[in-house]
Amino acid sequence: MDLIKAKEALKKYFGYEQFRPMQAEVIQAVYDKKDVVVLMPTGGGKSICFQIPAVTLPGTCIVISPLIALMKDQVEGLKSNGIAAAYMNSSLDTIEARAIENDLMRQKIDLLYVSPEKAVSSDFSTLLKNIQVNMIAIDEAHCISAWGHDFRPEYTQLKFLRQQFSQIPIIALTATADKLTRKDIEQQLAFKNPERFIASFDRPNLSLSIRPARGRLDAILQFIRTRPNQSGIIYCLSRKSTEDLATKLNRNGIKAAFYHAGLSNTMRSDVQEDFINDNVPIICATIAFGMGIDKSNVRWVIHYNLPKNIESYYQEIGRAGRDGAKADTLLFYSYNDVRILRDILNGNESVNNDVQLAKLERMQQYADSLICRRKILLNYFSENTEGNCGNCDICKNPPQHFDGTVVSQKALSAIYRTKEKIGIQLLIDILRGSKRKEIIERKYHLIKTYGIGAEYSALDWQQFLQQMINLGLIEIAYDNYNILKLTPGAHEVLFKKRKVNLVRMTSILERRSQQKAKPQPKTQRERLRDELFEQLRQLRKQIAQKKGIPPYLIFSDASLEEMAARRPTSAEDFLDISGVGQKKLYDFGKLFMKKIEQYIISKSNSGVKIKGSTYLITYNLYKEGISPEDIAVKRGIHSSTIYSHLIHLYEKGEDINIEQYISKRDLNSIKELYKKNSKITPKEIFDYNEGNLEYYMIRIGLSILKKGKLYS
Repeated sequence: MDLIKAKEALKKYFGYEQFRPMQAEVIQAVYDKKDVVVLMPTGGGKSICFQIPAVTLPGTCIVISPLIALMKDQVEGLKSNGIAAAYMNSSLDTIEARAIENDLMRQKIDLLYVSPEKAVSSDFSTLLKNIQVNMIAIDEAHCISAWGHDFRPEYTQLKFLRQQFSQIPIIALTATADKLTRKDIEQQLAFKNPERFIASFDRPNLSLSIRPARGRLDAILQFIRTRPNQSGIIYCLSRKSTEDLATKLNRNGIKAAFYHAGLSNTMRSDVQEDFINDNVPIICATIAFGMGIDKSNVRWVIHYNLPKNIESYYQEIGRAGRDGAKADTLLFYSYNDVRILRDILNGNESVNNDVQLAKLERMQQYADSLICRRKILLNYFSENTEGNCGNCDICKNPPQHFDGTVVSQKALSAIYRTKEKIGIQLLIDILRGSKRKEIIERKYHLIKTYGIGAEYSALDWQQFLQQMINLGLIEIAYDNYNILKLTPGAHEVLFKKRKVNLVRMTSILERRSQQKAKPQPKTQRERLRDELFEQLRQLRKQIAQKKGIPPYLIFSDASLEEMAARRPTSAEDFLDISGVGQKKLYDFGKLFMKKIEQYIISKSNSGVKIKGSTYLITYNLYKEGISPEDIAVKRGIHSSTIYSHLIHLYEKGEDINIEQYISKRDLNSIKELYKKNSKITPKEIFDYNEGNLEYYMIRIGLSILKKGKLYS
């Protein structure tokens, strides 16, 4: 099968004109009945890779998904797009399950979502043998690997699928997997020579920022208040911190709820439903929250604490901006988070504990870094990029470097002279000449470097040492009371005159103050767009509440933003909006176009000029049965301008009876000239008739003729 049918299905069901990068190639591989491994970032469009083949091939696609909530969301989303989908899991009763089985037998279901537990059960295996299966998709495939960050033991039993269904393609999809995990996925599923597709991990719509943990509550409050009405997730390390933070936000007038694994199933379900349905905009949660969320209009993600690895971090920030619209991410970072996470990992007796500790170190290096954040993330997933991204805190406010060789030598020398037996805080106190008891008792006040760095504050030294650690000059011995060790690079600085560039504390503070700076005032065009977007958002929520479905299943934020910017008022223009397919045009088009029309007219009546509003006002008066001449009087403009509006609307496909404004004789006169020269201009016709035909009448005639509506 070629991709023409696939592209038609993409527009019909999902409202998109073009496939995203790599989607078409994956779909073709499925059509060619190959096993496929897809590594595509969250929001990159993984689902399309199996949903399009599912609706274009005979039979049913079986989708193995780890969480019930994820199945429910995806099935509701597919149904809202006009696709026959269902799920089978423990939430169904016997009657519901039997009805789905019957639909499967009658080939009435394009996609069936099941849990891994259901997939490996004997009764389901029997069912599969009695239906036509066109492909199997294994979502969140990193769960199959012990090297992955969300290992699920039940996934390891899925190998039987390749043996039982040897003739159909199996596609394994994940958003986050390093080389080790990808290799393990293929082995666990018994793939032989699979096609591998690794999409770009660049999510340019996501801004990336990191701030120190000190004062984070105030920073979070400011962050949220500058983003009113937006949905967001705040990830916390502990259950208690989710509850404490949610309480503090509510006390400050910000509606928020908390979510963690210690809540009852009912409470977790209620919180999740409130978030999905935009009843609660903000969730403070542990990492137990999010994997089952397919909510496309999350506009920001905050990490209250440092994540345990880059895979987790990338997957969690990927829950923002899934619709492709702009979204923000913010991570708060402290060394205390590193210590806690190391203690947790060291307390786990795991075969891959060393790997997880190494991944934590990479996460720490990312947080410490003073180079483009996106470069580091992409490099982690084996993707290199030349230029800086321009959308992270480092790129927006690049730090100023200075020759920090002497500063570094002071610190490294102090570590050397204390025989590498001190931690960060004690080192700072020695450099600043503190008289604390421990320094005197251990005779560190007698070493040559005691007090040599008194000109810098403790905060300055903390920043300098953090940079030296990130530069690989100092290592922290986490397994030995966090004492500091010198690296070979440190010896080069101390004894071989290697230069070190550091960032001044003032530069760091300037960057932070710029992050807190008030946003630039918006232009009138931006204000109008935002105002209309909010009205469309409220309409979306009202419709969703009536239908009992999440608002983002009506339209994504990205679609609403495009509507607010382009203001479509015809079916043709509305269908051009990304994310609008035939079913959504039929279900919701009139309601949203009416709201857009009302907004345009309201603004025009208040004296605000909006592009296209003059045509819309004329059209609405025309629909009231008012003649062009009376419309002209009512609007205080010339009647020829009104005719020009009607011609424009007619040519756009609006329901305008333009033929009533021209006589049969005049149309035939224009028709004779048009037959001889289809490129004839209105001026040439005007001159030929010696000025006896008005310009607007000539334009009416030409519009009718060009549409092929010729009088006999």
